[in-house]
Amino acid sequence: MDHGLKGLEAVLAIARRGSFRAAALDLGMSNTALSHAIARLEATLGVRLFNRTTRSVSLSDAGRAFVDRIAPAVAEIRGAMETVRSQRRTPSGLLRINASVQAGREIAPLVLTFLRRYPDMQVDLVTEGRLIDIVAEGFDLGIRPADLVPRDMIALPLGQPQRYAVVASPGWLAQHGTPLTPADLPLRDCIRVRLPNGALFRWSFQRDGDAVQIEAQGRLTLDEAAIARTAVLCGAGIGFFMEQDVADDIAAGRLLRLLDDWTPPRPGFSLYYPGRRNPSAGFKAFLAMVKEGAGPGVAITV
Repeated sequence: MDHGLKGLEAVLAIARRGSFRAAALDLGMSNTALSHAIARLEATLGVRLFNRTTRSVSLSDAGRAFVDRIAPAVAEIRGAMETVRSQRRTPSGLLRINASVQAGREIAPLVLTFLRRYPDMQVDLVTEGRLIDIVAEGFDLGIRPADLVPRDMIALPLGQPQRYAVVASPGWLAQHGTPLTPADLPLRDCIRVRLPNGALFRWSFQRDGDAVQIEAQGRLTLDEAAIARTAVLCGAGIGFFMEQDVADDIAAGRLLRLLDDWTPPRPGFSLYYPGRRNPSAGFKAFLAMVKEGAGPGVAITV
């Protein structure tokens, strides 16, 4: 890596991620190579760009001023490169997509079809719970529930409407009984879910125009659906999930669904992106596939 565009991209990646390790993964290089590159750049500039400890990385005052100045310039250079790439007939390059775990599962078949169709393309699909600024963090596209898409983004509906599912194990229900309305739920036995922003998720119900929200008050609080599913299977209490996360358990009888008539469909996922004047050929090709609904298991409505 030299001190040119790649060096500047490295500085921005570390500033964005707050971690050399995470930035190295984003850039496809080793921690050692990245550390050496930043050390050489700091030596060339004669200032320390980052304050490093064994536990954290933060921008120095000089580093913060440096990032503020180079970020717009690097964005302009990226735009110029995309303008040139957009003139290629054969899509090539890297497409970065940020999605929730469930949305990642939804889009994965289409991504595989896209890679088969365009062998010169690469896709970096990152799944995480937190809702990020896809532009600031260097992603081309985001996928989230429709009601979470930022208003300044262009959005395309993706897949089918979603539903929540309230479930418990047969053993737990045999011991505690079956609640018939949200008011019947034993709140201390309802597993709590912590959202990526740290807030506790409120269980939402709706039937015949009546909307109800409750706060689970169980002794167990989790932030990962897979762990919550395991807890409910083991009889720890009642769980509130996206339907697709527990559909197989319901079909097999490992979990029993509760309050089905209180969990109507909600908006599905949307693929979203910022407006751009000269999108790359790969970006345009991927959007075209979303609109045509290519790929097994993916239903697109536009």
